[in-house]
Amino acid sequence: MIRTARTSALVAAAALGLVALVGCSGSAPDAAPTTTAASAETDALSGELTIFAAASLTTAFDELAAEFEAKHPDVDVLPISYDGSSVLATQLIEGAEADVFASADEKNLAKVTDAGLAGSGEPFATNVLQIAVAPGNPKGIESLADLAKPDLTVVVCAPEAPCGSASHTLLDAAGVALTPASEEQNVTAVLSKVKSGEADAGLVYTTDVIAAGDEVTGIEIDGADAATNVYPIVALTSSANPDAAQAFVEFVLSGDGQRQLIGLGFGAP
Repeated sequence: MIRTARTSALVAAAALGLVALVGCSGSAPDAAPTTTAASAETDALSGELTIFAAASLTTAFDELAAEFEAKHPDVDVLPISYDGSSVLATQLIEGAEADVFASADEKNLAKVTDAGLAGSGEPFATNVLQIAVAPGNPKGIESLADLAKPDLTVVVCAPEAPCGSASHTLLDAAGVALTPASEEQNVTAVLSKVKSGEADAGLVYTTDVIAAGDEVTGIEIDGADAATNVYPIVALTSSANPDAAQAFVEFVLSGDGQRQLIGLGFGAP
């Protein structure tokens, strides 16, 4: 029994030595490629990427673009063109060149699609309006009805802009006849007038209030979800960099992109 145990031990030791020898030998089978699918994709993407995005996406898309560039270091996301979705749609239809369009509503994306510049977009976020007022709400504004007070200076988005369309929907539903001091082409301009004190109140998105921090106070609107804006995104068919354009769209729709958007106050699509 002792001879058998010793012999078994010697055989096992020899087998281990053979394995080690083969592992060090140049005749060993080729190792599995170290390049993963993800890194291969990263290497394949390069060039410049031009994005048109709704003004309310400024903070979110600046951050998403930076993360996208970090994932794809050979891609250069050019300074993003932010404006009202209606303005951007008109620019694209008139010949402006871009790779990706992210709208604050489906209506303005449809204009671009109908012009043959893109396929159907993918919804990636939602947003609702709030009343933005000076910090601490010195005018005591509590509802849409308060905006009709004659001593208040109120600004809203123009009707053709998504934030303007949503504003009119909520005001009409509340039976509020409002004569605004101005109608701006995008929500950023509305927020800027409230922040600067040029206006006592303005209708902006929840995400704009969050992004403004302590520069404004947000007043929630009863029934605001009746005018929820759905944000779609699409890679344009005329894109000069279609692979990078589609990759950015997919990144926005991914778990990482969605977590970033929800963290900034957007709702899920």
